[in-house]
Amino acid sequence: MGDHKRKRSQKNNNNNKPNPPLAETMDFQISVPGVADADADAELYPSAADQPSPRRGRGRPRKPGKLGDGPAVSSRAGENGDCVLAVNAEPLQQMAVLTSPPPPRWEDVVKVVPSMDAVVKVFCVHTEPNFSLPWQRKRQYSSSSSGFIIGGRRVLTNAHSVEHHTQVKLKKRGSDTKYLATVLAIGTECDIAMLTVNDDEFWEGVSPVEFGHLPALQDAVTVVGYPIGGDTISVTSGVVSRMEILSYVHGSTELLGLQIDAAINSGNSGGPAFSDKGKCVGIAFQSLKHEDVENIGYVIPTPVIMHFITDYEKNGEYTGFPTLGIEWQKMENPDLRKAMGMSADQKGVRIRRIEPTSPEFQLLRQSDIILSFDGIDIANDGTVPFRHGERIGFSYLVSQKYTGDNAAIKVLRNSNILEFNIKLATSRRLIPAHIRCRPPSYYIIAGFVFTAVSVPYLRSEYGKDYEYDAPVKLLDKHLHHMAQSEDEQLVVVSQVLVADINIGYEDIVNTQVLAFNGRLVRNLKNLARLVEGCTQEYLKFDLEYQQIVVLQTKTAKAATLDILTTHCIPSAMSDDLKA
Repeated sequence: MGDHKRKRSQKNNNNNKPNPPLAETMDFQISVPGVADADADAELYPSAADQPSPRRGRGRPRKPGKLGDGPAVSSRAGENGDCVLAVNAEPLQQMAVLTSPPPPRWEDVVKVVPSMDAVVKVFCVHTEPNFSLPWQRKRQYSSSSSGFIIGGRRVLTNAHSVEHHTQVKLKKRGSDTKYLATVLAIGTECDIAMLTVNDDEFWEGVSPVEFGHLPALQDAVTVVGYPIGGDTISVTSGVVSRMEILSYVHGSTELLGLQIDAAINSGNSGGPAFSDKGKCVGIAFQSLKHEDVENIGYVIPTPVIMHFITDYEKNGEYTGFPTLGIEWQKMENPDLRKAMGMSADQKGVRIRRIEPTSPEFQLLRQSDIILSFDGIDIANDGTVPFRHGERIGFSYLVSQKYTGDNAAIKVLRNSNILEFNIKLATSRRLIPAHIRCRPPSYYIIAGFVFTAVSVPYLRSEYGKDYEYDAPVKLLDKHLHHMAQSEDEQLVVVSQVLVADINIGYEDIVNTQVLAFNGRLVRNLKNLARLVEGCTQEYLKFDLEYQQIVVLQTKTAKAATLDILTTHCIPSAMSDDLKA
């Protein structure tokens, strides 16, 4: 009780004392650059409703415009057009009045990222081929993505953003006009496309984006684009978290890529990634969607971008990224190295297989040990020095070359060191990853629809998980078989259009054709010529799984016209087979 009375007494004594001033002669200023934000003012200077009111018990609010008992505030114009708030710390009993700053001028507003004006929105109408019915196309659909302006009146975006395009339009930031664009080049492997606009108005008042150097780990990046969720430009920030050889989903290739922790969503594709200095260091192109990860996006770095641009400028078209045309094995096991005749100071990788269509097939041999590429030593795990404290797969060195360039390769063969000067070329796959915007080829006889297998065909037939759902033999050829000649194709019976002539063959679907009348089938065009020029009594097709199809030649060719009419098919073969 004594302590309680003592505290009450002290309280009463304090109430009898006058309130001391905050400062006798203290003045200070607060400078707000540019335009003073309303929310910022509300945070710095609470509204009257937040101040204690002596009439609160009566339920009558204080008049607006009063800040309550506090320091007096005034405003004046600064040297750079900034709004300067002058605060005079007077005793709390004096009232303070905040005067409104003068309205800002547009020319005083500073742009945060000037390069954002070069970022455009890409509108594309796609008409994809119909691989199930190759004589027609699917229903058209529209998409939107991002792009950015570079020098030479050109625009860069992703290849998958304009794949199978029928019309492409571009819209600048803050504009209400869409300009028709022309596609100059599409790089399927690197997932980059180059566009241009003929209208001079499109290029007015826009400065092209400048490219920067390859960023380091933990460097800040800003991704700019037009993702889903709105129509205006979007900016997301992050850092470079990883740099390595990545699998490019669209191109089905492996090239240098950057991993960042900034959000990359649908619509961000083709948008630039800027460094903290405002330089473009990459193009957003894909992200990792998995329940165990968050905010993992991937960016095409500047070395890949510059390779694409230089390739187009040198050749007038996109020629692709060269490959070494081999499959190799690591040499990390010491017993394996000793058995291959390698000394203690030698490092390299062993050649497992060589593509018969590659230039390396004429010079290199199986079990050769590649020691170096262009004078750079290759480690036993297939990596080479990249930057300080970093290593990268030696395929990066190959991808820096251009189609037709020469490369010096040092190999170990039978304990002897040999050096070769090899001309690099693009790879030739038995099942190509792309048909490069061409319509699919087909040939029809007696209701049998023949076509050549490609990755888009497998994806169309079996969905995105075609690597699990497609027939095992097709997948084995896709993953492990190599083309033995430049014109070799994998020809299959995709389906059978039911008619009286093909009774009993209706269930044949996606089955490879091995031979016709005892002659091996090299490609679809070869098969069409053999069938069209056949003068024998029967047409005999040898299929895989030891199946055969036998049709009478005269009856089969006569029935083909009726089948085409029934299914509204304009021709028995695609235009590329008629030449």
